[in-house]
Amino acid sequence: MAKEFALVASAFAFWCCCAVAQQDTGPFIQAQASEGHSEYSAACASCHQENLAGGGEAPSLAGGNFLKSWGERSTRELYDYLHSAMPLGKGGSLSDQTYQNIVAFLLEANGATAGGQPFTAQTTVKIGNVANGPLSPGLVSRGQTLPPLRSGVTIAGEVSAYTPVTEAMLLEPPDSDWLMFRRNYQGWSFSPLKQINAANVKNLQLKWAWAMNEGGANEVTPIVHDGVMFLSNTDNIVQALDAKTGKLIWENRIGPRSPYLYGGNRSLALYEDKVFVATTDAHLAALDARSGKAAWKVAIGSKGHNQTGGVMVIHGKVLVGLTGCSAYGTEKCAISAYDAETGAQDWRFTTVALTGTPGGDTWNGLDDLYRAGGETWIAGTYDPELNLTYWGVAQAKPWMRASRDTANGAALYSSSTVALDPDTGKLKWYHSHSPGESLDLDEVFERVLIDQGAQKTVMTIGKAGILWKLDRANGKFLGYKETVLQNVFTNIDPRTGVPTYRDEIANGKTNEWIQSCPSEEGGHNWQAMSYYAPSNLLIIPLSQSCNELNGHDVERKAGSGGVAAAVRVYEMPGTNGNMGKLAAYDARTMAEVWSFQQRAPFLTAVLSTAGGVAFVGDYDRSFKAVEVRTGKTLWETRLGTTVQGYPVSFSVDGKQYIAVTTGLGGGSPENMPNVILTEVHRPNSGQQLYVFALPDGK
Repeated sequence: MAKEFALVASAFAFWCCCAVAQQDTGPFIQAQASEGHSEYSAACASCHQENLAGGGEAPSLAGGNFLKSWGERSTRELYDYLHSAMPLGKGGSLSDQTYQNIVAFLLEANGATAGGQPFTAQTTVKIGNVANGPLSPGLVSRGQTLPPLRSGVTIAGEVSAYTPVTEAMLLEPPDSDWLMFRRNYQGWSFSPLKQINAANVKNLQLKWAWAMNEGGANEVTPIVHDGVMFLSNTDNIVQALDAKTGKLIWENRIGPRSPYLYGGNRSLALYEDKVFVATTDAHLAALDARSGKAAWKVAIGSKGHNQTGGVMVIHGKVLVGLTGCSAYGTEKCAISAYDAETGAQDWRFTTVALTGTPGGDTWNGLDDLYRAGGETWIAGTYDPELNLTYWGVAQAKPWMRASRDTANGAALYSSSTVALDPDTGKLKWYHSHSPGESLDLDEVFERVLIDQGAQKTVMTIGKAGILWKLDRANGKFLGYKETVLQNVFTNIDPRTGVPTYRDEIANGKTNEWIQSCPSEEGGHNWQAMSYYAPSNLLIIPLSQSCNELNGHDVERKAGSGGVAAAVRVYEMPGTNGNMGKLAAYDARTMAEVWSFQQRAPFLTAVLSTAGGVAFVGDYDRSFKAVEVRTGKTLWETRLGTTVQGYPVSFSVDGKQYIAVTTGLGGGSPENMPNVILTEVHRPNSGQQLYVFALPDGK
């Protein structure tokens, strides 16, 4: 149990950066606000954006929703909060003057006019009495801007021998390759290679490394085919490298610059002679796999949207999700398909049910404008026999039902599994895991397809830490398993799987704190589990923390919305401060086979191999191999910074390799340990690819 609550954010309100009468001028001078803008750009804009619009888990810091959170509070409270808690996990790391300047800038950004007295740590003025207007367009131009990205092919080269990737290869990937996100259509994160095994893994050594682009969130899957590794970097940079030696073959800087620390491009896809990548500005691009030259590029969403979850190819169509749908607007999140040859859109399935459509009556009568969320930020899986593709859908926005006014409505298709026909986009079935979810505990993550005899199952686990099992032919609920402490649901119906929320959650009101375990970091997040087929085991990386949420009132107008909640995080009771848990479960019975805990949470997916070894990396820079049968650590090494992303295994010229990336950024899985693990120190740079193998001759 924590000694005390650790304050994470107000309205997640400064996620990364950072009674008197009405007054005509603010309690600051213009020079302070101008300097504060530059300091905000350096310390806060990577999450909240230069225009204070917010994004991901970082809300807007200007306008009506900010004033709803802070308008009744004082400038001294704002200063004290920033000084104690921001930048996240590094409260007090800036100078006193810097904190004062940032407060001055935020006041000016919210309509306050500079006065004749400097702002100090003791200044106490009601914020709503001096700040009551929108962000001035002129403020943005005063801030720092990133230099433009040199775009197109910046390193020219040619893959000497490239075999086009056929549909047959995608159905049965060659053992030597890692052709897609989590390797196969079933999403197993399992390699059939077994040269590296439980007996010799202790001899692993670094073969080569590649420094990746800094800035932004790095959570990538290296994709390998024909001895060539295709690597997605931040800033929408794609590279082809010799997978045996690390030599760069070509590079295409698609762009644009993407400095924000929330989300990252998790995976590329290969089909025929092309590499497909979804960019952080909501475009889908196709590159020639041999040269890196652009073949086509199309928009999958309008400005303000993005994509982080990777892509997949089925029947010559590129399937991709959409993110960045937390603000109120007419364009909703969706899963869509594009012709692999031309980029023409084939179909689009909207993940937010609108008025008059199936599921449209589950939003408590909200006008369609105010139905937000439903992002699809993890690419799906596919059953070729049933010809169904399975995707998870994120939570409704704002986070808490009292803020968004959906009452006890399910808000479909948020926090659900949807099964679609990949040829038409038609919804075949859905299952709502947590109807009316209210604590940012969504169910968007990997869908793993496993056959148990004649029973065809789809298994998934979300932030509530509950492992769900469904019949993948019809969506029928088959069972569940709690993997970490949870006090969100008082009961889960054993027949239907419908959960019952605690009364405080179901009937929560705005501006009231609600406690929950797990926290919005999630018992499980984007770090995917692995299915070890030889023993029918699911090996799952889990996280253990709790929090309190406070939902805020939200302005009802286009462009408003967002997450609209404050959060305090603390250690999960009964864990002795261990945020990380790695556990194996029997995929048939869902019984826990083994588990162990550690202080640092795991920040990679799990990779298991036919050699009886599983690989996983953590926040504290450790990358380790564990025995699949027992969970015993067999090998461990320390890398440059947090080990983060999706490890893969491949072979070239008969030699097996293990590849993993290090990185920073990525929302709550990084932000929660930033606050709790104050004794862990890691560099603020070091995004890199590492490739390991056994010594030559062994």
